Amino acid sequence: MDKRYDSKALQQFSTAVLQKTGMPLQEAEVTAGSLVRADMEGAGTHGVNRLLMYVPRLEEKQINPHPEPGFEEKGAVLKVRGDNGLGQVVSQKALEKGFSIAENYGSASIFISESNHFGTAAYYCQKAFEHDMALIAVTNSPSGIAPWGGSRAYFGTNPLAFGFPHRRGSPIIIDMSSSVVARGNILVAEKEGKNLPDGWALDKNGAPTNHPEEALAGSLLPLGGAKGYAMAMAVEMIAGVLTGAAFGSHVNSIFQSGNPPANVGHGFILLDIKHWMDLNVYEDRVEQMLGEIKQSPLADGFEEILYPGERRARSYDKSAREGIPVTENIEKELQQLGKKYNVSFPDPL
Repeated sequence: MDKRYDSKALQQFSTAVLQKTGMPLQEAEVTAGSLVRADMEGAGTHGVNRLLMYVPRLEEKQINPHPEPGFEEKGAVLKVRGDNGLGQVVSQKALEKGFSIAENYGSASIFISESNHFGTAAYYCQKAFEHDMALIAVTNSPSGIAPWGGSRAYFGTNPLAFGFPHRRGSPIIIDMSSSVVARGNILVAEKEGKNLPDGWALDKNGAPTNHPEEALAGSLLPLGGAKGYAMAMAVEMIAGVLTGAAFGSHVNSIFQSGNPPANVGHGFILLDIKHWMDLNVYEDRVEQMLGEIKQSPLADGFEEILYPGERRARSYDKSAREGIPVTENIEKELQQLGKKYNVSFPDPL
C-alpha cells in the first residue's frame, strides 16, 4: 500500500532540492507548487516524481535554472522567449504579464518558445481563475504520436486544456493529451515494472505492444484514432509553428542527458470574463448549466454525473486531508535524490 505524505512537507522538499541546482527560491517554489498540486489532484505522472527528470537536467544546465525570458508585446499579443528555462518558471512569468494585457483588452494571446516541460496545463488554468479569467492552454512535447497511418512517432502527446472559473463550486477544467494516455503513464509503468493495457502504444515497428520499454522506443496511440492525430497537429501548429519554437521531431527530449535545448513551445489564450458579462451573471449561467447536466437521467452502471474538473477537485481535497500517496519505487528514488543534495526526505504520515 502506498504511503501518504503531507503536501507542505513535499513542497518544502521539492523547493529545497530545486534550489540546489541554482534555481532561485521564488522560481523553485513555483515549480514545486505545480508538481505537488498535480499529485494532490491525482495527476501523479506530473507530480514530484518529475524531480527525478528535472533536477539532473537543471544541474547539467541542459535546462537553464535561472532564465531571463525576453518579452515582446504588441497590443493583445505577447511573444516570449524562455531562455531555455523550465516551463513552469517561464509560463508563470509570461502569465504575470498576460493578466494585465487581458484586463486591458479583454483577452491576451501568449506565444512562448525556448521553454521546456511545464507540468500540467490545468495548473495554469487555476492561476487564471485567481483573476476571474478563463484560459485555453496548449504545449507541444518530444515526439510520441505517429501520424495516423504511420509507424514512427512525430507529434508530441501535445496536451490541450480549457479552464473556466466557478467560484460557487469546483472550476471546470478539461486537461487532456492528444494521445490515449500521457507519456508519463508509460514512464511510471516502466519504473514499477508493469505492463501496459491493450490499445495504449505501438513498438518501433508500428505493432501493438504492452511493454513500456517498447512503447517509449515506439509511439503512443492518438486519442480517438484519426481525431487525436488531428488534435495533435492543431496543438503543434499553435505551440510549435506559431510560437517559433521547435515542432514535431525537432523538439528535443529532456529524458536523456546531453541533448540540445528542447525548445518546447506553449500557447496561452486568456479571456477576462468581466469584458463579456457581469461575474454574477456568469456564475448564474454556469450554475444553471452544471445543474442541468447533473440532473440528467443516469445511464446504467452510473451513480453520479461528474463534470470535468470535479474529480480533480475531490482528489485535491482528499490529499489535503489524508496526504499524497507515493509509490514505494518513487519514494526510494526521491529519498536517494534527497541524500545526493543533502535534503531530508519527509517522513510519511
